[in-house]
Order: sequence, then structure tokens, then C-alpha cells
Amino acid sequence: MMAPMRLLTQSSRALNGHPLAPLSYAIFGKAMEAGLEVLDGVIKHRGKPDWEIDQADTPDGAVPVSFAPVIDTPFCDLVHVRRASKRKDPKVLLVAPISGHFATLLRGTIKGLIAEHDVYVTDWKDSRSIPLSQGSFHLDDYLDLLMRFIRHLGPDVHVIAVCQPAPITLAAVALMADQDDPKQPASMTLMGGPVDTKAAPTVVTQFAESRAMSWFETRCITTVPAFYPGVRRRVYPGFLQVGAFIAMNPDRHFSAHMKMFRHLVEGDGESAENSQRFYDEYLSVMDVPAEYYLETVQRVFKERLLPQGKLLWRGTLVRPEAITKTALLTVEGELDDISAPGQTLAAHDLTKNIPANKRADYLAKGVGHYGIFNGRRWREEILPQITQFIRGHS
Repeated sequence: MMAPMRLLTQSSRALNGHPLAPLSYAIFGKAMEAGLEVLDGVIKHRGKPDWEIDQADTPDGAVPVSFAPVIDTPFCDLVHVRRASKRKDPKVLLVAPISGHFATLLRGTIKGLIAEHDVYVTDWKDSRSIPLSQGSFHLDDYLDLLMRFIRHLGPDVHVIAVCQPAPITLAAVALMADQDDPKQPASMTLMGGPVDTKAAPTVVTQFAESRAMSWFETRCITTVPAFYPGVRRRVYPGFLQVGAFIAMNPDRHFSAHMKMFRHLVEGDGESAENSQRFYDEYLSVMDVPAEYYLETVQRVFKERLLPQGKLLWRGTLVRPEAITKTALLTVEGELDDISAPGQTLAAHDLTKNIPANKRADYLAKGVGHYGIFNGRRWREEILPQITQFIRGHS
């Protein structure tokens, strides 16, 4: 539907910005070109962004970095962020959320971690590109996949879950503990995730609770059209997820785009480029399997099965209290308006049999949701806490 508008904005920008166009030298022309560029930045089609990580600044100096798939599955790849280094750093599995954004959203997280950790990351695939013949993807399949990745990496791995996969990671580790699996991870770090949404309600949790599942079925799910490999697959489309995020703070996003417009009119391309770079990542979205999305809404947000001790995996009860060997660190942001402080901290109440010397929590003062895993506060304050915890339990 947006294709004609994209064509219009791009052709209009080309004509208006041409050196021989008189309007390009007038204030009105500059304003028109700036407005078209901002609009094009909002509606243009984006694929998966590049990782944009070429090297790691380790204590031994800078070394080249490459991304190598280790396990290839239809819905997600386990990718090794391989450093050309002989350092024997702790092994980390970074579990990226499957909530509309690509794993590249954690680019800043990875840049921080690879300095002193051997990092692997879950690289989720866009459901619009997954043929229907590959089957469906349920919450139970997510747990299967995560346990498979942990077992592949071995008992010396440290799992870090960012945002949405926090309760799923906790459930996976609990299942492995209940089975007395010899490859239980050494530690798990849960960052800003909805382990217990009742512990600290937010706009997100209230929205989920106030609507029936039929509302989500009819308004949030669509079918992939014929132009993509995943034709006829039912999905929660990425553009709806972006719309939901923007709707939480519309004034902030409108203000950011107005500043971008002014920078372009004034010829301050560098400032405009910084804002555009952020939105290129923020607005790069993928479709999520419908069955997984709906089960997450129902089982995590509406019914809160994990904190109530009622979550089942293929008929088996998930028992967080079974965890005794895996150390637990929770990280929250004081200003997090998506997973408010208390939601992740609730993991400690559920894992009551983890010894006191194997658990810790950290509240980042003045930090919002995105700042927990990206930016200066992540690098300078939160990352050292995680590094210290991991090395203390390696």
C-alpha cells in the first residue's frame, strides 16, 4: 500500500534537490526537500540491518570480528560472533527478543560484550520469508530451540536474555534443572523482561489485560501476501509492533522528527544523520509467527502462568524452584516503561533454591528500557556488573 507513496517521495526528492532546480536554493524548496526526506525515512522499506561490527577492542588490542552461523534452523540461527583472538573468555549466549525487531537491535550490547566475552547470539528470521512448509512456531518450540542452543554450547555457557525472552529463558533453565541436565548453564542474566507482569503494571501489561484474545486475533494478526516466500503464513506484522512502540511515546518521536527536519533545512546533515541512523534501526522490523505471539500474550501477559506455577511445556510443569546450580542476575532500568522495575526482579522469588551467593540484582538509576542494553550507561555501568557476575560464576 505504501509503495506508491515511497515512489512519490523518492522521485520528488530527486527533482526538488537537483542542482538545476531553482526551488532547491530557496527556503521553501529546502523545507520541501527536508520534509520529503523525513517522510521517506518513516515509510521506506527496510530489510534486516547489517551488524556493522568489524572489530572487537579486547584488553589485548583490537581484533577482527566475523559472524558465523553455528546452527541453522527455519526460524532462528545460532550465530557465533567470532573474534580473531586466542583469548579464553567466558562463553555467552545472548538471547535476542523475537518481538518485531531484528537481533541487530542488540548491536550495542554485542559491541560491549565481545571485548571480554566469547559471544553467541540468537538471530531470528523474518517470518514473511519463511515458507509455510516449514511449519508453525509455538512458545513450546521456542523453549525447545533455546534448550538445544544451551546444550550445544555446554555447561560453561552464561545466558543473557534481553527483554521479552527473560521468562522463556528462566523456563528453559528450569526445565533443564528439573531433568538434572548435565549441560545446565553456569549463569543466567535476565534484563528488563516480563517475568511477572503483575509485579509492576505498565501501559503494555494493562493493554494486554484489558482486551480479550479475540481482539488480538482479529486486529493484530494478518496473512503474508503473495509477494513474499512466507505467503499465507499468519503473522503479527512488524509494522504493528513499531506502531505500538511509537504510540507509547508519540510526542517524543514527533519531536525527534521535527528536530531532524530543522537540521536538514539548516544544512546540519551530521545531526540529522545521527537521528536517521537510530530510526533506520528502530523502524527495521520483521514479522513474528502468529501462534507464538498469541501464546505469549495469553500465557505470559494475561494468565501469568510462570509466576503462578502453572506454565506447561509439552505437558510438563515448569518449576523454577528446581534451579540450584545456575547463578541468577537480574538487571532493571529505573525508568523502564515497557518492563517496569519489579517485573524481572520477580525471578528471584520464583528461584528460591538458588543459593544466596549465586544471585544478585542491579537497578540502573535513571535508565529507560533501551538504555539497559545500549548506549553509554550500558557500557559504563551495566556491562561491568554483568562481566563481574559472569566471571565470578565461571
